[in-house]
Amino acid sequence: MNTDTEHSGATGSIAVASLFDGNHWHSNVELSWQQGRISAIRPATGAVKAGILVPGFIDLQVNGGGGVLFNTAPTLSTLRQMMLAHARFGTSAMLPTVITDSVAIMQQAADVVAQAIAAKQPGIIGLHFEGPHLSVPKKGVHPAEHIRPLSAAELALYQRNDIGLKLITVAPENVSPDQIKQLVAAGVQVWLGHSNADAATVQAALAAGARGFTHLYNAMSPLTSREPGMVGVALTDTDSWCGIILDGLHIHPIAARLALAAKSKGKVLLVTDAMSPVGTDETEFAFFSGKVVRDGNKLTNEAGALAGSVLDMVSAVRYAIETLAVEPGEALRMASLYPAEALGCADSRGQLADGYLADMVLLDPQYQVQQNWLAGQAVFEAAVPAAKK
Repeated sequence: MNTDTEHSGATGSIAVASLFDGNHWHSNVELSWQQGRISAIRPATGAVKAGILVPGFIDLQVNGGGGVLFNTAPTLSTLRQMMLAHARFGTSAMLPTVITDSVAIMQQAADVVAQAIAAKQPGIIGLHFEGPHLSVPKKGVHPAEHIRPLSAAELALYQRNDIGLKLITVAPENVSPDQIKQLVAAGVQVWLGHSNADAATVQAALAAGARGFTHLYNAMSPLTSREPGMVGVALTDTDSWCGIILDGLHIHPIAARLALAAKSKGKVLLVTDAMSPVGTDETEFAFFSGKVVRDGNKLTNEAGALAGSVLDMVSAVRYAIETLAVEPGEALRMASLYPAEALGCADSRGQLADGYLADMVLLDPQYQVQQNWLAGQAVFEAAVPAAKK
């Protein structure tokens, strides 16, 4: 993969039967790009390629892929391998996610993301710290020995300006509103999760500047009749974003439909929470002092708890369309435009329009990825089946 696609002078064009620009559908159009950015979309004058051209997907929560896990090996090679694995499934930009760990691992993760961004590694746009300032009762598979209060050591990491877009998941019962304000002032997006907080504590965190909820429903205090919990606040707050894992395991379809019905349009977005097996036939992998085992599409640790997913973005899009009856354009926005808006990069990503990065995916009518371009540079093309004799 070219490591400088945004400024590589990538130039080209493609004529397609169908194009979704992030807002509207178009038929029989040609899209051109220069220096990695879209320069024109016009009616096609010749033959068109079958399929649907859509904006590249943006994933806010990627722990691993391609057989590697970011926590285990926070290196440039790991980032490249993760990006290549997820590019096969339509991802054009991601936040590599380091879960609860030592300060040393967090530092390595920040250093390598800074190197990737400085080298213009395609697709790596920032860093998601999921922890370590979480709630032990709602830790999931996060290692309890590394869960801790926010200290000067972590704050120094979060205040770095060389790691791109910064997102941190915290439990608001363990990170005060004043600390949230301090993080927001440092340019950090604060999301809430892995929390047993009551509704009042969650509301105070939102008032202090928290902007979203990490993997809605999972590892958070539930909605009940007299204590709405984090779930209740997340569903009724009009301004915050909610990430959801649509793998058929993390959320029941009814709960997913409830979230879509309750939240304002544009505030529910798709994430994978992907682990190392994505794009491989890996059946188990080391995870801190234990291991995680894959059974079909389900990942569990030795205690039987869900441990991330083997979900990819295009599968989440298909699930939204096929299982939840989400209109295709809206499902695609949940994978591209809405994550871009949540991260504050919707001026260059999440749509196919003049001046935007030529991050785009060609899908077939069954919403399977045929090709993927990052800033106009082809990074994946599906193999063409051999002709029958």
